[in-house]
Amino acid sequence: MKKAAINHFDVIVIGSGVSGLYALHHLREMDLSVQVYDGASDIGGTWWYNRYPGARVDGPGSPFYCYTFSEDLMKEWDWKETQSDQPAVLEYLEHVADRFDLRRDIQFNTWIVDAVYDENKQQWTIETDSGEYASAQFLICAVGALSTANRPDIPGIHDFSGECYHTGNWPHETVSFEGKRVAVIGTGSSGIQSVPEIAREADHISVFQRTPQYAFPAGNRSITAEEMADARTNWEILREKMNDNFGGFPYDNQEKSALDDTPEQRTALYEKLWQRGGFKFFLELYSDIATSEEANQSLADFVRDKIRQIVKDPETAQKLLPDYFVITKRPILENGYFEAFNRDNVSLVDLREDPIERVTPTSIITRHGEHPIDMLVLATGYDAISGSMLRLNPQGRGGVRLKERWTDRFHNYLGLTIGDFPNLFMIHGPGSPGVFYNMPLGAERQMNWIGRAMRHLKDQSLGSMEPTAASEEAWANEVSALANVTLFPRTNSWWTGANIPGKPRYFSVYLGGSIYYQRITDIQNKDYEGFRFEPSQSPD
Repeated sequence: MKKAAINHFDVIVIGSGVSGLYALHHLREMDLSVQVYDGASDIGGTWWYNRYPGARVDGPGSPFYCYTFSEDLMKEWDWKETQSDQPAVLEYLEHVADRFDLRRDIQFNTWIVDAVYDENKQQWTIETDSGEYASAQFLICAVGALSTANRPDIPGIHDFSGECYHTGNWPHETVSFEGKRVAVIGTGSSGIQSVPEIAREADHISVFQRTPQYAFPAGNRSITAEEMADARTNWEILREKMNDNFGGFPYDNQEKSALDDTPEQRTALYEKLWQRGGFKFFLELYSDIATSEEANQSLADFVRDKIRQIVKDPETAQKLLPDYFVITKRPILENGYFEAFNRDNVSLVDLREDPIERVTPTSIITRHGEHPIDMLVLATGYDAISGSMLRLNPQGRGGVRLKERWTDRFHNYLGLTIGDFPNLFMIHGPGSPGVFYNMPLGAERQMNWIGRAMRHLKDQSLGSMEPTAASEEAWANEVSALANVTLFPRTNSWWTGANIPGKPRYFSVYLGGSIYYQRITDIQNKDYEGFRFEPSQSPD
């Protein structure tokens, strides 16, 4: 790295989304000097980029998809819908940034092109795309589990002469579909959310489906004033339940097996949850849907029957029927997706039967035909969980790059730290609950742990910390052991890296839920078992 004038801080944070904003606030509360960098022009992370039509929270919804560190935030912010749309979530995050004056320590429109650890100085030095340099003892990567867009490598795709957009990097200006022939490639969350919206305006929409999905009714509705008042009145109780709940939400963990009920009772429960809709569908299911093939089959059959009932054309309905374990891909909430295929201007292309061969300047050519289009929408998701860290590709101890360490698996300890990368911390990284947990709450709890670790180093006059190879291996075994009790690893998904060619194929999310936070706290209370430390080499 070239020598240049370097600004020094206690901590450098990369990213100003949900995790980065809280990291900045928390580190300020610790009286540390902090600089945040973000490639976007404002705060929001995934909620800044994902402006595609129909974009909404499709996890457990408002008012609990929120920060919990400030009771005042809960008191002063009125959520309007149970499944808040992208503008509403971004407005909330902007309110948080304004209320705590966070933007003054964030440098926008700035990409980090390199991050290098200096073993002698025990510091990280970053280089920006404008040639600036900054250093800090600690580097926090709040780079997002779902932020590195996956663009398909289809022959001729760069020759397409019409409009082309990725749902994960949607234009800020309005995109008109009126009178246009639109192709949507991909039927994950963004594809399923956007298809009904595009279909209302487009002349024709062709949906190119690689894998059919189990999608569930979003059940979006307005939040009443009484519901908001109740959440505020009982906030402390609800926060405690969120911390105890497997996924970080204020609901009771389910303990009943599907096999304890008769088929008729199971169907009655599924129907009740289907009619109500929302992510509580999954939170109020039987406890063994993800672990028992028989229990899983009962729900899978129910959803497939629903698709057959909704989609009028039997041939199209058949193509939309998933053939893998239900909920072993990211559960999706839909708002008219299956009904969209009853429209005359919507058609389905099953890529397993009719794969794409190439894209021309004006069409998509599949094995069995040509599809003239004016617009191409890539709803092809992300290089999830690990992709943003690999895009950063920091250089650690001994000159090792992260891409070298992560060739066979995403080596880490606690989903927070990486061997050979001292004083580097991840939020929602591989090996943590990440995408299986309430993201704002998870960011708070992980950052609180990181803050205590930083304070430990300061108090003990230590210069660096990193995990041992043995602790990383033990953690990897624990993550895999938890996953292998379930059906999740038996389905190809972005959870297993199956959507990215050449990516290590294994389930990299810690499935212990709230148990994870007890585990990492216990390790902290045991004098950071599994870490090695170096004394501070700083003269002060």
